[in-house]
Amino acid sequence: MSNQKNRVPAVEGWFVADGEAALLGSQCNECSSYFFPKETFFCRNPACRGSEFKEVALSQRGKLWSYTNNNYPPPKPYMAPDPFVPYIVAAVELDKEKMVVLGQVVSGVEIADLKVGMEMQLVLDRLYEDDENEYIVWKWKPVTEGN
Repeated sequence: MSNQKNRVPAVEGWFVADGEAALLGSQCNECSSYFFPKETFFCRNPACRGSEFKEVALSQRGKLWSYTNNNYPPPKPYMAPDPFVPYIVAAVELDKEKMVVLGQVVSGVEIADLKVGMEMQLVLDRLYEDDENEYIVWKWKPVTEGN
């Protein structure tokens, strides 16, 4: 009998959960603007009237645009660990798309380790778990030599 839990996305369809981490966004067929989460109805670019999109894997790296620490548990439906452990939230500007995506920073990174403009890498990590599953989300990790 295996004690290994199933790894499942905490939010279905927002990222690739198998293999190399990648956020799934969309690109407008008319103006080429990128969106995350995916857009399916109308282009959010006010200068465009497009309504057709293709699904795209977004950049896995970007520059740290801003960050802050979160010292209180967010409201439901977020599943905060008990006891709550403070964490860092990063806003990262994706390399190719030049759009900013928010996400938690991996545990073990301190506020003092971060600097606006540093390179960040998208990774998959555990958000929470129950008796059967480990729920995963994307997080940001500072790029160091060798990764």
